[in-house]
Amino acid sequence: MRYRWMGILCLLVSLMEVAMAQRTLFDFEKADDLQLVVRNSVEVQRTSASVNLTGQALEVAFQPAEWPNVTFKPAQPWNWSDAYALAISIHNPNSEPVWFGIRVDDDPRADGWNYCRQATTTIGAGQTQTYILPLALSPMDFGMRGLPPLVQGNGVLLGAANPHRLNLSHIVAFQVFLHRPPRPVKLHVDNIRLVEGTVAIKGIVDQFGQWTGGDWLGKVKSVDELRQHRQREAQELRQHPALPDRDEYGGWASGPRLEATGYFRTAKHQGKWWLVTPSGRLFVSLGMDCVRLGDATFITGREEMFTWLPPQTDPLATHIGYHSGVHSGPVKEGRTINWYALNLQRKYGENYKPAWMEVTLQRLRSWGFNTIGNWSDWDFHRNGKVPYVGTAHIGGDHARVPSGNDYWGKMHDPFDPKFEQSVRAALEPLTRRIGNDPWCLGYFVDNELSWSGTGEEGGRYGLAYGALQQDAATSSAKRAFLEQLRAKYGDIQKLNAAWGTSFTDWSALEKPVTLQSPSTEARRADFSAFVKSLAQRYFRIVRQVLKELAPNHLYLGCRFAWYGPEAVEAAAEYCDVISFNIYAPRVDHERYAILRQLDKPAIIGEFHFGALDRGMFHTGLVAAKDQNDRARMYRDYLTSVLTHPNFVGCHWFQYVDQPLTGRWFDGENYNIGFVTIADLPYREMMEAAREIHGAAYRIRSDGK
Repeated sequence: MRYRWMGILCLLVSLMEVAMAQRTLFDFEKADDLQLVVRNSVEVQRTSASVNLTGQALEVAFQPAEWPNVTFKPAQPWNWSDAYALAISIHNPNSEPVWFGIRVDDDPRADGWNYCRQATTTIGAGQTQTYILPLALSPMDFGMRGLPPLVQGNGVLLGAANPHRLNLSHIVAFQVFLHRPPRPVKLHVDNIRLVEGTVAIKGIVDQFGQWTGGDWLGKVKSVDELRQHRQREAQELRQHPALPDRDEYGGWASGPRLEATGYFRTAKHQGKWWLVTPSGRLFVSLGMDCVRLGDATFITGREEMFTWLPPQTDPLATHIGYHSGVHSGPVKEGRTINWYALNLQRKYGENYKPAWMEVTLQRLRSWGFNTIGNWSDWDFHRNGKVPYVGTAHIGGDHARVPSGNDYWGKMHDPFDPKFEQSVRAALEPLTRRIGNDPWCLGYFVDNELSWSGTGEEGGRYGLAYGALQQDAATSSAKRAFLEQLRAKYGDIQKLNAAWGTSFTDWSALEKPVTLQSPSTEARRADFSAFVKSLAQRYFRIVRQVLKELAPNHLYLGCRFAWYGPEAVEAAAEYCDVISFNIYAPRVDHERYAILRQLDKPAIIGEFHFGALDRGMFHTGLVAAKDQNDRARMYRDYLTSVLTHPNFVGCHWFQYVDQPLTGRWFDGENYNIGFVTIADLPYREMMEAAREIHGAAYRIRSDGK
């Protein structure tokens, strides 16, 4: 998961006895407050304040564009050295939730990652809320994305999605932004101010890996309580073994029967795309990601956070390990503890994994999940009870291409002859293990690749800019790009005329070249053609190798997160199913209209919602008000998927909440599980899943 998509950090601020000093920057009571406003694809006006706001507010109408934003920019940099955080009150007057972000820049070169601090979140329809972006510290200073409750009041604390530490004496701008709204969207902004606060992290984790600072429904107090929960759940699972009207694979038992091939396949039936079970029944993949024994969190350098750790002689000490090579955070290596696995041992006994696996399979069937999704334990392969996907990641020493948005690493260079070897090395052990198992839905290969960069043009043509910045002597992608240009233009002067450049000859292009946007229409067309050719070569090679090794299983794509149309069009040529990770309150059908044009089935590899009413510090990428709202959002999201004619499924990220103090390699500590760190199901989510999953085939068939 992931920068997720620009990786929010947010947590509700609960009531604490900490004074909060404030300094108002803009309250929009005077027209003069608009003098520092810069409009970028937005329209603004002062308006009467909305519910829970007072006086005047700023109404911002965000227009359809890549990054529409309202920016506040002083003539001379602000000095915010005495401030802890920036607070902004926002009202959403729309009938749907709105995903938005706040960014503070300390340099004109800020681009969303460098020279700025940025966070994103979601505000519900009709809601009014105060959002607080910390300036003086980053949650990752403590090795976790979300921090414990910090300041007094009913606000939402946002955590930075990027690692930059602000120069608070030199703030050059801040903004509220959206990303690619499909239609005009309004927000009311008011009471922009600087606030002070403190954070306490000593003794915040109890003996079960839970927060010590509060009590809530489902908080575990003793090992006996854990075991009692096990007994009660066993009885409930016997009462609800599986949803009715399902075949052995979770397909629609009483629905239309199509040709049975013995393996999962795709089919278009009555104008809608479906998956089809090996026995020929219509199937929508309702999946659960990361069905595994949880993630470890660092102890080293953070010992004061924990009120208890197992003594070395305790059998539970086996869950203390050692990790190194973290993705981000202050601790790069050291001791870790896996609270989820530790609690499973307390609950199920020393040989806990087989018992946990059996209960987990029962849960998934009882809740109506019919697919074990990405990043799950390989021991669930060939389980014979719940279908699953194969998960492959292409490593290897082949060349890479930067896109300008390389959070998980640079993009593969599929023009490098070594790339095919890397693909084969990644797929062979996985396909050999799965073999011809009919319970395997198909294979996801790679995840959230760097298909695009940042900015208006870099966001679509980042790989073209990145290839030009490489040396043709060492970059196969650069050589392929130059071959395309020579074939089209022949004479370098023709290219110069088309691009508005002044290269002396073709050899000048062989060295690293940095071009600035905006570019000419001809240059954009050439960039588009190159990006498309790179994507086509990538998907073609992966498909060829996969179909050689696993000819009976589906190629489910690469799970797009940031991408341009060229990559999606190429995926449609070679993938059996196109995959996206879509973190949003619901799937906007207009945004994915390209799927109807391509007439291809698609699947969602990741989505989630989180809330902070059960002792967690971070909502994940899409925020809910509480667990009831989280359940409502789950039903709504599923409905938006089921009513789109091209989507054939969606997979929730993830099975268990992340560690309270952050997973060891990137600090994520999100409330995104169907079960807690103590292995207790969230009843609201469980019941919502049973309800919407039970109605899924009727909704899919009826289209409403």
